[in-house]
Amino acid sequence: MLVHEHVQKAKEFLEVSDAEFVSGDNMQGAEKLWGAAAQAVMAIAQRRGWDYGRHYALKTAVQQLAEECDGDNPLLGEALVGGFNTAETFHANFYHNFMEDFQIEAGRPVVRRFVNRVLDMVD
Repeated sequence: MLVHEHVQKAKEFLEVSDAEFVSGDNMQGAEKLWGAAAQAVMAIAQRRGWDYGRHYALKTAVQQLAEECDGDNPLLGEALVGGFNTAETFHANFYHNFMEDFQIEAGRPVVRRFVNRVLDMVD
């Protein structure tokens, strides 16, 4: 996939996740939310020539982004790492369905902000 295709897929997954959560399918909503986060990281990693082919590579890319932000805006770096960690929780929820409704409601905007911040950094 090309960078712009990852960007588009991230946006699509955000929309689909909202619909899944509204319909009550928290497992699919969680997986689509994770997919949005993963696609956003893939887009920026591809743009910068970083590895993005494995889960660990995505985590490493987020850490690299956070380190880049530390000089100018350390709070942004922390937000990026926290947003990715929250997205990983949604990914795990797809397999184990352990998240309570209040956790889902609290975490969804965190991941959405993460995706939008990363997508803003792509260009």
